[in-house]
Amino acid sequence: MSENKPENAGTTGSPQPASPAPSSAPAEPAASLPPSHEDAIRSAAKDTSPTAEEATARSSTDDPLSASSVTPEDPRTARLRDAAEARSAAAESTARQEAKVHEREVRRAGTYAGGATMVKPEPLAKPTVAAGEPRAAGGSAADLATEDEIATEAAAAPAARAPGSPPPGFGAAPDFSATNPPPPNALPPSPPRYLKQSDSAWSVFGRIIAARARQLFDRAGQRITQRTLRIGVSARIFHPEPGAKGLRGKTLQYLEESVAHWVMSRDVLVFMIPTVGHQGMLHPSNIRLRDYAKHLDGLLLQGGADVSPQTYAESAASHEWPGDRVRDMYELELLHEFVESGKPVLGVCRGCQLINVAFGGTLYQDIATEVPTANAHVNENYDQHRHGVHFPDGSTLLNMFPGRHDAIVNSIHHQAVKTLGRDLNIEAVSASDGIIEAVRYRRAPFVMGVQWHPEFHRAGGPELLDCTPLLDTFLRVARETRF
Repeated sequence: MSENKPENAGTTGSPQPASPAPSSAPAEPAASLPPSHEDAIRSAAKDTSPTAEEATARSSTDDPLSASSVTPEDPRTARLRDAAEARSAAAESTARQEAKVHEREVRRAGTYAGGATMVKPEPLAKPTVAAGEPRAAGGSAADLATEDEIATEAAAAPAARAPGSPPPGFGAAPDFSATNPPPPNALPPSPPRYLKQSDSAWSVFGRIIAARARQLFDRAGQRITQRTLRIGVSARIFHPEPGAKGLRGKTLQYLEESVAHWVMSRDVLVFMIPTVGHQGMLHPSNIRLRDYAKHLDGLLLQGGADVSPQTYAESAASHEWPGDRVRDMYELELLHEFVESGKPVLGVCRGCQLINVAFGGTLYQDIATEVPTANAHVNENYDQHRHGVHFPDGSTLLNMFPGRHDAIVNSIHHQAVKTLGRDLNIEAVSASDGIIEAVRYRRAPFVMGVQWHPEFHRAGGPELLDCTPLLDTFLRVARETRF
């Protein structure tokens, strides 16, 4: 049979204080505290409540005075004190966390504002709650005041927007009832004419006619600027042979194929211009050469027979060089019509000589006999004969062929410029004997003659001068002067 002895059986004479009976008064429910404060309450209660060992040591002391000094504490008062301390610790922890969140948001907003200097916010004041102070549901009065202040500051501070996120209100339905007037500077200084009170039916009709006219002019300008160029070429003339029958007894007008193909290489239309107004025509008409100058964009005078000495008031030095007086009269009239119309003119070989004669110049009827020191400018090889030319300073050919003062060209002529016509400039000379090889009329946009045949030069050829820049300049002026 075992004995049941109390642990303090050896201490006699010390009366054991009776344990206080559990109070029948209901304790405050723990649910009255916010759920976020439960952990803080538990930790605070654990730290502040006396342990069982301390209570046992206090009650089991040998000192009767100490035993008599232990006064049992009211359970309700202890619970109120513990709850107040727990609420104070929880409020302090919450305020510290919210201060950290507020500081982080302010720092982020300062970073988005362009790196402005930030001031570290001061921590929120610690709320203090007196023991036994009644607490409203959901938190103490200090807790509610702190939460209201934080909510007010959060509402007043601009919300920081993360990079790439849409602006506030993006995607929301439009408010059609709101009025958004335009800014003052967007309004015209005065109302348009069609809003004026004095506007009449005639003024409206006039504006309609003006708008229609502008539209027609715009369309006409587009047709002119986009229209393909039309270049006229003077005709070579084959006169009937005396006593000949068949085709040789008729007057023929033609152009050389190489000339037409050279001009058409730049995608322009070529028109051969026939003679008009000749005496004895079987079918007379009212068409004149000025009509061609009006409707065509430029003129090319091609090579052919010699210019008649009668055209520049001289007599023929030999019966072998009578020239073509009929063609001279036809081409001189054609040249002057194009010059008066402001259209460009390009003369080739005979065309160069005709330009000089048209402005009062004269010609060498035969270079070999009149200039014995000159080199041969023509032989039986025809277009295979060539020599060097030089572009003097001030020549426009230097602009067409930049960096070149000398070139190799073909030579198929026995006549040449002798006395330079008025208002003409020398553009090129023969490198070996100084015979004039190109002239330009300086009182017109483009009137130039070259003594060689550029249509016989292959484009991009390694030896002979590529005369494509000459053609391009002629056609460019034709586009500029066709309005």
